[in-house]
Amino acid sequence: MSISIRGQENMNMSDLVKNSFTKIAPFWPLKNLIAVNPLQGLEDLPIEEALKIASAYFEQSDLPQEMLLINIETIKWLGVYCDEGQATISMPLRENGLYYAWRELARYDQKLHSNKKENIEFLENLPDTSVEAIDHCLTSLGIAKDDQKQFMTLLLTTLPGWASYIKYRTEWAPKDPNVYSITQEDYLAVRLIITKLLWPKAKELAHWYKKAFDQSNSKVLEKIQATEQSYRIPLLKKIANQKIQKQHTPEAQLVFCIDVRSEPFRKSLESTGDYQTLGVAGFFGIPVQITDKIADISYPSCPVLLKPKHEIFESPCSAEKCLSYKKSHDLRHSFKRIYQSVKYTFSTPFALVETLGGLSGLWMGLRTISPRLSSKIKSIFNHNHNHINQYIEPSIDQIPFEDQCSYAENALRMMGLTDHFAPIVVFCGHGSATENNAYATALDCGACGGRHGGSNAKILARIMNSAEVKTALSKNGIKIPETTQFFAAEHNTTTDEVTLFCKDHTEAIEKLKHNLSKACTISNVGRLKKLEVNNCDPDKAKERSYDWAQVRPEWGLARNAAFIIAPRDLTSSLDLEGRCFLHSYDYKKDPEGTFLTTILTAPVVVAEWINMQYLFSTLDNVAYGGGSKITKNITGKIGIMQGNASDLMTGLPLQSVYRNDTDPYHEPQRLMVVVFALQSMVDKIIQAQPILQKLFSNGWIQMAILNPQDNETYVMNRDFSWQKVV
Repeated sequence: MSISIRGQENMNMSDLVKNSFTKIAPFWPLKNLIAVNPLQGLEDLPIEEALKIASAYFEQSDLPQEMLLINIETIKWLGVYCDEGQATISMPLRENGLYYAWRELARYDQKLHSNKKENIEFLENLPDTSVEAIDHCLTSLGIAKDDQKQFMTLLLTTLPGWASYIKYRTEWAPKDPNVYSITQEDYLAVRLIITKLLWPKAKELAHWYKKAFDQSNSKVLEKIQATEQSYRIPLLKKIANQKIQKQHTPEAQLVFCIDVRSEPFRKSLESTGDYQTLGVAGFFGIPVQITDKIADISYPSCPVLLKPKHEIFESPCSAEKCLSYKKSHDLRHSFKRIYQSVKYTFSTPFALVETLGGLSGLWMGLRTISPRLSSKIKSIFNHNHNHINQYIEPSIDQIPFEDQCSYAENALRMMGLTDHFAPIVVFCGHGSATENNAYATALDCGACGGRHGGSNAKILARIMNSAEVKTALSKNGIKIPETTQFFAAEHNTTTDEVTLFCKDHTEAIEKLKHNLSKACTISNVGRLKKLEVNNCDPDKAKERSYDWAQVRPEWGLARNAAFIIAPRDLTSSLDLEGRCFLHSYDYKKDPEGTFLTTILTAPVVVAEWINMQYLFSTLDNVAYGGGSKITKNITGKIGIMQGNASDLMTGLPLQSVYRNDTDPYHEPQRLMVVVFALQSMVDKIIQAQPILQKLFSNGWIQMAILNPQDNETYVMNRDFSWQKVV
């Protein structure tokens, strides 16, 4: 009977632990940073209520002194356990899990027991399992059964960055044999034991929270709403005045990611010739794991809402290129491994400085004084490696033919490209280029899991060029001319340079390359003018990608404000200022609303995460952002902290959302989704999708439609009724 009761208690405690994490949003590590709404755990609530609760949970700067001490000790242990290669001496016993390893070592930590006999005995006699330890500590601290979930939630929200990382590791992270396991129970057990040792009266934390909640407010929403009003209505009216043009076959069609940074470049490219641009999620509907066996790299290249369905192997297209690529990679990897080993070993950095100090100082000076020249020198050494990268091709043999046909058809129908195919169709993934930037992956393609999207573009282009796939598409009503060829490309959103992965040198291809370069110049000049830069030299914009002194290599998706789901005709003549996600869509080719449902429940949800990350990082950069990049430190190669013992900073750095220390560049406002489709179709989709009901009714997003039936514009109220825009 006692065993049965214990099992039931353990099950209940595990449920309590899981529930205590519900208010915590996940935090992806530096190697693949993904934007997340920091209040994701509160999205079930109206935004007004969520802001008030969040103010008490996450925005308090006056934690009890005892809690600050508990945090310091927690950070110390988590940093060494979760380390992914930065530490010179690794924490022992990690292969047994956090609780076991910590329990075996904690008795030697004088900061925890202060050499007090009762504390040492307490550590030496901890239970075998983390669940039992949680139960024991809650009882010892005098936390009543009904208050245990809330108390554990407070232990999470008083160190929210690390709690967010644990949430990612336990609920979102793919399995990785090279990363030591961790559980939510282990984390809370360690947190509770440290609390028991350093603050025996920790039940007082509940009173602190109640006081903080009583004093919190959400008046900030009023300022957000004022900004929204000044932006939304003028935008809707401008779009409503546009007309759908008669379809024709252009010289080329280029498909870009919906990313707001693609929009200005698309407009610049369209001005150079008879080109049609389209927008779709940057992974192009291909849920894959990309593996480069030569470089020993493997990563998911699809949105985090999906799991990779196929593993795709990449390699150079010929044996000669493969050998050259391997030599180049091995040389770079060996140098990096030796340098990192010498750099992080505590006894050798001094010798490293003595040996390489003069040369390093000269190189640092050159990079600071003349970043353009240093970049040219660096590119000479990297030329062979980067040149071969253009010849790396994916194998699609791992994707069954039926899936290839499905991905091809879905991608084309999703963006409404089912006829009038141009002779050249380019799928253009995107990535970013920055120097000395820990947040670099946050500027790459979120649809590709914080990676570059060129590989996905190559995969889809290869599928679309298959004669068998074209035949299958023809049977389903999508007839692609024999003269149409599909190519892949990659857009560098920092410099607006586009690399076209193409070995052809036809007149049409050379003309396209020329106009891509021309569009790059136009886009960069336009960007500098908007930033009120006197010298509009386009190379100045490119310098941000290789100037290591730049604290703002790019503002990324700052000032994002709307998500437009419509034919390009409704936006092509407008200057959207790089503030809109643009997803191509033709409701006439989607009578059941199947593809609109996908767009609203996947890309729009991810865009809401991005929008909220920028919004909250601007409103409170300490609580929700990353603080200044000038004073940051990387911990364990997984995240950022300010100084040497802060919480993990989970949001964007100050420099990504502010012009200077006091003036924001990003305008905090919630995402507005604009759809060109029938009102009845949109209503039907929202009624069937709980996630959309939650986001719209609770005020996290606003919906507007341009109704083609009566040519009127409507805004959805939070009770799902519609209000005409006049």
